Order: sequence, then C-alpha cells, then structure tokens
Amino acid sequence: MKKRNIWIVPCVFFLVACILNLSGRLYCEPLAQTVKPSLLPLLAVTTLAYLISREGVDLRAASLLATAQLFGFAGDTLLIGNGFPMFAGGMAAFLVGHIFYMCLFGGRSWKGLGPLQWVLSLIVLAAIVAVLVVLIGIKGVMLAPMSVYAMGLMLLIFTGLCGVVRKEEALRSDRRTWWIILLGGLLFTFSDSQIAMDTFGVLPFEGRGFVIMLTYLAAQALLAVGGIRLALRRQKA
Repeated sequence: MKKRNIWIVPCVFFLVACILNLSGRLYCEPLAQTVKPSLLPLLAVTTLAYLISREGVDLRAASLLATAQLFGFAGDTLLIGNGFPMFAGGMAAFLVGHIFYMCLFGGRSWKGLGPLQWVLSLIVLAAIVAVLVVLIGIKGVMLAPMSVYAMGLMLLIFTGLCGVVRKEEALRSDRRTWWIILLGGLLFTFSDSQIAMDTFGVLPFEGRGFVIMLTYLAAQALLAVGGIRLALRRQKA
C-alpha cells in the first residue's frame, strides 16, 4: 500500500466500529457501549494518518482537530457511565471539544467580524438557545449547564454559517468546506437535542438511540473532513 493511502487502514476499522455500534443500538446495547469508546480514537488516527501522508499541512490546524476529536472520545467514555457527575463530565468534555473546533474553524470564518455584528449574532444565538430550552423543558440543576452547552453548539453552527455566507475572498474560494462544517454542526446539534429530549422524556420514539449515534457519527466525520480540508489549505486561510 502506498504511503499516501495508509489512512485507509484505520478508516476501515472506524467504519467497522461504526457499523458494530449502530447495529448494537438496534439489537444489542452492550455491544454498542463496548465499541463506543473506540470510535473517536479511530477517527482521530484516520485523520492524522491522512494528513501525515500529505504535504503542506497546517500543523496547528491538524493538532486542533485531533484534540477536539480526543475530547469527543472523553465525552463518549464518560457518557457510558450513570449518574449526574458522569453526564456533566461528558457534556464538559464535548464542550471543550467544540471550543477546539471553533479555534480551528472560527479563526478563519470569524475573521473581520465587527463588534456590532458579534453583539447581534450573540443575541440571536442566545434567543435560539432560550427557545430550545423551553421546548425541551430543561429546568432545575440542569438548566445552566445545558444552556451553556447549547450556546457552544450554536456557536459551532455560527462558525460554519459565517464561512458559507460571508463574501471575503479567502472564504469564498473554498465554500464547499464551509458547507461541510455547517452540516456537521447542524447534525451535532440534532444529535445532542435528541439526547436532551430523551433525558427529559420529550416525544420518545423507538430507535432514538440509533438516530442519536447515526447523526453524531456523521457530524464527527463531516467536521473531520472540514478540518482536513482547512489544514491542507493554509494558503487560503
């Protein structure tokens, strides 16, 4: 196998792990929980293997992407446990992962935004979070941490949206990448909203666990692809 294609090996393992996890969600929950901690490490290895085999890689972007994925691994592992401390720890790990994603993506898509644009954007994002919190029925001890986490998700979506709609040449020259990142953020938000609805007993339906993991894995894969494309396009940043 050529050096440039070495990433295919961990990618195959990642895809097999995804299939096992999703199958377990439908037919064997213990299998799903056993496989779950391996998902993000395999994705991170695939990402790094792909980047290492290429030239002109932005090492800062690559390290931010890998770090975000490893915090996703920490979140996945913590959420396997039961009780509020494990749930809160998993949320915190994912939030830190989102921050690393935003350091990678936002440093490019946010560049040049003025104070007024930021103020208006944050007001709109906070209003969306408030509506989601009310619709899902989050309250009590979970209200503050869930609201902070939801704001992190909104900022991740905002990061991709800026790359899609802004007209700066550095962003316009690679619009497809920003669509990929935006879709990844939207799927991540959908997946986590389903977790919240499941936690608070809103509109339960059979197979929600499968939907949660399917959209979550798709989101992480899309964010990985977006991060790789940015890491290989340093000259366009």
